[in-house]
Amino acid sequence: MHTHTTVAIVGAGPAGLLLARLLHRAGIDCVVLESRDRAYVEARQRAGILEQGTVDVLRAAGAGERLDREGLPHDGVELRWAGRGHRIDFPALANGRRVWIYAQTEMVKDLIALQLAEGPPLLFEAPVTAVTGPDTQRPTVSYAHEGAERTLTCDYVVGCDGFHGVTRRAVPDALTTTYEREYPYSWLGILADVPPPSDELIYAHSPRGFALASMRSRSVSRLYLQVPNGTDPAQWPDERVWDELEARLDLDGGRKLTRGRITQKSVLPMRSHVTEPMSYGRVFLAGDSAHIVPPTGAKGLNTAVADVVVLARAFDQLHRTGSGELLDAYSETCLRRVWQAEQFSYFMTSTLHTDPEQSPFTTRLQIAQLERIASSPHAAAELAGSYVGPPLP
Repeated sequence: MHTHTTVAIVGAGPAGLLLARLLHRAGIDCVVLESRDRAYVEARQRAGILEQGTVDVLRAAGAGERLDREGLPHDGVELRWAGRGHRIDFPALANGRRVWIYAQTEMVKDLIALQLAEGPPLLFEAPVTAVTGPDTQRPTVSYAHEGAERTLTCDYVVGCDGFHGVTRRAVPDALTTTYEREYPYSWLGILADVPPPSDELIYAHSPRGFALASMRSRSVSRLYLQVPNGTDPAQWPDERVWDELEARLDLDGGRKLTRGRITQKSVLPMRSHVTEPMSYGRVFLAGDSAHIVPPTGAKGLNTAVADVVVLARAFDQLHRTGSGELLDAYSETCLRRVWQAEQFSYFMTSTLHTDPEQSPFTTRLQIAQLERIASSPHAAAELAGSYVGPPLP
């Protein structure tokens, strides 16, 4: 089977699905190829914090109805250290902007439902095996579907298939520069059927290591602990998890954690990675295909959304006017925002985590930085503005 489309999108995560939605509404035909089945894609646990700009674009794309009904708007976060807490008030410090708690799984479900109902084509269990001719007028995507080898020719390819995806391999290594940092710790993440310990997120610095109290809903908590790299979740029985969370989130006079059934445990390594440029010929990389941030700053999903917004506008300009100006500037435009997200994520990670090798001097610097945020409106405003994110391009 041989078919053709204007834009071939590899990967049905939030970036690929949102791009398909934006292109469809602009009258640009595309096909989305996803290696996994629908049930797997809709169950992948990833991010849960949406910036104001991400919420705005979902609403504008007609994908905000359930988000507005079920999402949890958050007007701040709490920083904790040395038995004290300090709240960062987003609207007061960031011109009225806020964030929303709405799990990536739910965003993906919404976009899949819209795509299957309205188009364009979305093929599950269609693993891409190769992208050829990236520097030609008509690249080819080879994939398997329903037991047969198939090809899809297109005018452009967009890789939304992640760091280990096939699309990255279409960009010659000799033409790219990679910047990365591996962190000496990971996160043990859990889902628990208990109400969250606070109405807003809690970021805790502790001599025992970092902890984060988040949520998926008003009845489901998402909690994280800093752990050594290579940690096996089996080493952390439920009682040990709760004991450690309680110790790290301790607040003088604060309420205790509600303990309950833990439904999921997983370990997430921490890394920063950027590939430059984010395009080659007629192949464009978006989201984790081009950049990865540690999750401390809640930037991964939101930066991927910014990528595809830039790309959708560039394709729309090409479609309406024949100009490729925005498309040619895609990588440069996105990388400016990507590096700001990398910087903020690094700042949050290095300030709140305890490196196994760090000296008491470094620990005192971390405490000094937290004290500065608590005492300086300028420092607090900078953190708030970075957290809620700048307006989308």
